[in-house]
Amino acid sequence: MHFVEVAVQNVRGFSPAGRFALKTGYLVLKPPTAELSPLAGLSLALLYADGRGGDAALAATTQKAGKAALTLVGQDSVTYRVLRELGGGGSLHRLNPATKQPELVSQDTAEANQFLRGQVGLPPRTTFEQLFCLQAAQLPSRRPRGAGRPASTSGLRAHSSPGMHPSSPGMPAMRSPTSPGMHPSSPGMSISSPGVLPASDIPAAEAKVRELEKELVFCREVDNLQFEVDGLNSQVFDLESKLRGTDGLKEKLRQAEEAWNAEPTPESMGLPQDIVARAERYPRTLARRDEAMARLQSEREVADEEAQRLPDVEPLVRNRNFWIAVGVGVACFVAGLFPKDWVRYVALLDIPAFGFAAVLAIRYVDELQDKDRLSRRGEMFTVREKKILEEFEAEAGPVRKALEVFDVDTPKDIPPRLQRREQLGAEVAQLRAQLVSMEKHPEFMEAAHQLPVLRQQIELLNAKISEKGAFVRDVREVERELARLKESIALARNPQMAAMGMPGADVAGGSMEPLEDPAPMVLSLAGDLLATDVPAVIGMMRERCVQYFSALTERRYASVEWDRDGRTMVVTSSGRRMPVGELPPREVDLFFLSLRLTVVEKVSARVKLPLLVEDALVGLDESRLPLLGRMLKHLGTLTQVLHVTPHPGLAQLSDGPVNL
Repeated sequence: MHFVEVAVQNVRGFSPAGRFALKTGYLVLKPPTAELSPLAGLSLALLYADGRGGDAALAATTQKAGKAALTLVGQDSVTYRVLRELGGGGSLHRLNPATKQPELVSQDTAEANQFLRGQVGLPPRTTFEQLFCLQAAQLPSRRPRGAGRPASTSGLRAHSSPGMHPSSPGMPAMRSPTSPGMHPSSPGMSISSPGVLPASDIPAAEAKVRELEKELVFCREVDNLQFEVDGLNSQVFDLESKLRGTDGLKEKLRQAEEAWNAEPTPESMGLPQDIVARAERYPRTLARRDEAMARLQSEREVADEEAQRLPDVEPLVRNRNFWIAVGVGVACFVAGLFPKDWVRYVALLDIPAFGFAAVLAIRYVDELQDKDRLSRRGEMFTVREKKILEEFEAEAGPVRKALEVFDVDTPKDIPPRLQRREQLGAEVAQLRAQLVSMEKHPEFMEAAHQLPVLRQQIELLNAKISEKGAFVRDVREVERELARLKESIALARNPQMAAMGMPGADVAGGSMEPLEDPAPMVLSLAGDLLATDVPAVIGMMRERCVQYFSALTERRYASVEWDRDGRTMVVTSSGRRMPVGELPPREVDLFFLSLRLTVVEKVSARVKLPLLVEDALVGLDESRLPLLGRMLKHLGTLTQVLHVTPHPGLAQLSDGPVNL
């Protein structure tokens, strides 16, 4: 589920009238004035209207009624629009996917609420408000402390006898004698903390003070180095985030290449590379073969007709005229051998006789040649037919094999079977070009160049920290021990100050009720939303919550532990375990933020609901805001995050600011 648009008219904290488009991701909503826009309250009034008119308080002026509309995409992927007149009635509409026109669902408040819960997928109001609306009023430090809860008194000892408290009714207020110039309210003096005993050996205690002061300086040096390391780690995180911006594209490229390589190729199936072109020109090849065979058959028929028209060739030895001419020629030749003159002239007749015989012989040879030529034409037709079939087989044979391989009926069905590989190849080429373009972007190249430099600086700083020693106590722990030691010295020098101690005070002096542990309620609501029990939710949340909390507190806390009811114990980096409510208020707030961000991250894997952040970061350390902004931006990759804040730095981190 995510919000698509918010439209307002005369609503407090917004422009007098406007429509604000909301896309997915991490969006920063800038209010028009110094007053923060009540986006969470307006969303709750629209989505969980009770019909009592309390939402009229959201109107900017009382002279004119306020109106608001919220467009959202439900868990069923259908677009809905909730319209309401603040303090009055409203209606729920649904966008028809076919006609793209809105259709009225209901104008009854109860019916609309039931439809939003059942069909659209909204959780109960308490779940949505306590898990997906993050407001400053929800921070533990800003909520009233639990009345009547016992304060933590571990390690503390009361200085009053039972029933003799200085402020008990009927007892006069006790006044402790003070040394001249040392009034309890004087600057630099504080009431002694219960549980701090006067020092038994003042010189030894003062020597210990000097050691602690040296240790404090040393710890601060290490803390400053660690602060630099954390700052560099933050920069490394930003650079790695930029470099990881190509991870999604690389994964898509890898999957596309795998699909491309998995597709069969003509070579892998024993087919020529140009099988697609062969299949496309197969009809033309078949037509050429049929045409050539038809022409050959026509020529063969003509040759057969000519052969039938030729008479049978009579052998020369059976030609009577040939032998007569030869005989006449021989006789004339023999007659020329006689001595008589006139007989010799007869010998000249052998010339025409032999010539006639030669003509008959030549004619016989011509007839033989014609017959032989016709017989050879038949062989030529056979050779031509064989050549035509061989050429056709060389062109069409792979196509017929492809028909068998792909189990299709016609050659035109072959190209579609191989087109997917071509399409995947084009997609791979496009993704490669996009990846090269992203990696050659100046910001990407600058990040790739800076990252090893920053890592080298971190290694140098870590080496310096290692040189300082394997174990360094937390600065505040040393400060607390130093303060207690100085107080014990002061008590030893002024015993009368011990009477000014107040039972129930904490170690730092000053009575304070522990803050409420926010975890049981949050974990219980998360369990209800995920339809599981609290122990299962704890197992799901623990590791990620520790990562968020450690990052926000600069690694002062190493672990978070929950019992079966969700009550929280935190473990400091030095190994000390303590209830989360006994932490400083600001760090309880950081734990609360860590837990809420963890719940949204884990729940969004199953149920996507928008996270509405409304001035919950106001009052936190300015140095932590960029880190919190990056955390919210990370959540924006999992679900829609709408952050109402005027902070310009957070707007730069967002996927897009929206001016309200």
